[in-house]
Amino acid sequence: MPVTIHLPAALHALAVPEVPVEARDVAAALESLTTRFPLLRRHLFDERGLLRPHVNVYLNQDEVRGLPAGVATPLRNGDVLLILPSLAGG
Repeated sequence: MPVTIHLPAALHALAVPEVPVEARDVAAALESLTTRFPLLRRHLFDERGLLRPHVNVYLNQDEVRGLPAGVATPLRNGDVLLILPSLAGG
């Protein structure tokens, strides 16, 4: 399915702001993204290949961790993924 991944300004140095990908589920979309832009991998995934706790991925309006299938959630044509790393500071 063709979907679009939006990246925040904090990650623009590593990839383009908007990346179209073909993927059947969220995990495959993220894999496609990090294959095209390998420097993103260490920012999104830990050494075990799991999504880092401070990285939030939204499928349309829903945070992926809150969905029953998590990153295995199927994608539909036109879906949008938004990646938002948590920011800290004061």
